[in-house]
Amino acid sequence: MPRKPRPPVRLRAARMLDVDKGELIEQAELAVVDGRIAEAAPEDAEVLDLGDVTLLPGLMDMEVNLLLGGPDHRSPLNPVQDDPAVRTLRAVANARRTLRAGLTTVRNLGLFVQTGGLLLDVALRKAIDLGWIEGPRVVPAGHAITPTGGHLDPTMFQALAPHVLPLSVEEGIADGVAEVRRAVRYQIKHGARVIKVCASNGVMSHTGPAGAQQYSNEELRAIVDEAHRAGLKVAAHCMGDEAIRNAVDAGIDCIEHGSLATEETLRLMLERETFLVATTYLTEGMDTSNAAPELQAKAAEVFPRSRATISRAIELGVRVACGTDAPAIPHGRNARELLALVRRGMTPLQAIRAATTVAAELIDADDRGRLEPGLLADVIAVPGDPLADIGVTEDVRFVMKGGEVVRDERPS
Repeated sequence: MPRKPRPPVRLRAARMLDVDKGELIEQAELAVVDGRIAEAAPEDAEVLDLGDVTLLPGLMDMEVNLLLGGPDHRSPLNPVQDDPAVRTLRAVANARRTLRAGLTTVRNLGLFVQTGGLLLDVALRKAIDLGWIEGPRVVPAGHAITPTGGHLDPTMFQALAPHVLPLSVEEGIADGVAEVRRAVRYQIKHGARVIKVCASNGVMSHTGPAGAQQYSNEELRAIVDEAHRAGLKVAAHCMGDEAIRNAVDAGIDCIEHGSLATEETLRLMLERETFLVATTYLTEGMDTSNAAPELQAKAAEVFPRSRATISRAIELGVRVACGTDAPAIPHGRNARELLALVRRGMTPLQAIRAATTVAAELIDADDRGRLEPGLLADVIAVPGDPLADIGVTEDVRFVMKGGEVVRDERPS
């Protein structure tokens, strides 16, 4: 049975952040009743005095893959060595690690392994929602949609020989308008809540120059049409300028990475209100030492350009939501993206909003992202003043999700 929210509580802390006003409320108290923030708690509610910390809304990461990575993620062949059972158990450990780091909501953007058509992140979401396991709220994409030989076709990603690891449309490998429509419909049928597509190639794949468009404009429009008619948004892995521009023209809702966008394309994204999930920390923190020499060379060229692009996007006012591409950086280290966003030009408040209010808008969730009555009691606590030092978000001391305390490191 699902875990019941704990009895009503009053959270007390030295400070609480009003994300909209950008102000710290001193000597804060937050009432939590039935898993939500309330105007007031009963007189007999339990009091949790958290001391000299700042309360923040639970943070959100808009690009993770909980089914990949983990402490033992040493072999580049893990994506093709783990069977679906091992992959799911890997996700259980990664989900717990992510939640305890203060991430209470994530988008899981697309598996690229052989599963026989099983949508493992949908199963993970169900298990978390039922209270069987500990983890963040998951917006699952199922399998990323990619063309044969595309960025997330693992036979290309791992440079495998022909006829090794055959994959199906149900697993996201789709070519032509009819197949991409079928692929999207399959993901939706089996529980996807967002559609992920590879609109261009990437840095860490053997697919030629970084950023080359992989799907035709007609295929991109078909993917968007299928998703939007079902009420789902589309996130596109997209790096090259022409590919980004065509993806935006096709109606893609969110660009992942956006590394090589020009000023003109960034202004188009601003005009169309297209979201950008920059994943900018990986350009300085991703370990490429085990990658093939040609991939290391590509990263050395693209990553500095990407950092400059994200800085310009922030300056222009493009809607940037927090996303890490974990495990490109380790699960549980997600807050490093906030520090990187500040280095790119955001204020600490803007970076916090990228992981709260902007992320909530991206996933159409009006029940989280702020500490206000009526919203989900997704609350974290960090030491010090995050508006003065965004680095404190790496030191989460307390995590509550839906009124349930999952981490509490108050001094005994």
